[in-house]
Amino acid sequence: MGEAVMTTRRQADGAIVVDVRGSLDAATVGALRETLLGTIQRERPVTLIVDLTFVTFMDSQGIGTLVTGYNVAREVGTKFVLRNPSEFVHRQLRVTGLAEMFGLPPSSSPSQSYTP
Repeated sequence: MGEAVMTTRRQADGAIVVDVRGSLDAATVGALRETLLGTIQRERPVTLIVDLTFVTFMDSQGIGTLVTGYNVAREVGTKFVLRNPSEFVHRQLRVTGLAEMFGLPPSSSPSQSYTP
């Protein structure tokens, strides 16, 4: 089981960014779920960006947590964006058929990372 660190900040345009570092697995998804849902419910941001640049591993529970965050955000009218998923994370989302739902390009390369 891995470790993950999450920090939350507000951009100048009002979007809230949740920076995630480390592994998203059984040991860490609870904290991510709490951060995502708490931020959406408390802040009601127009846009919530989850920056996955430094996520090194993500299992099915991590994917499920992102889907939960996406669904809750949609319910309250918040745009849910994944920013800069690593190749590993992007591959996981592609294999599960979720890359398109999250608005990610069909493939990822260093010159083609998604940044809203």
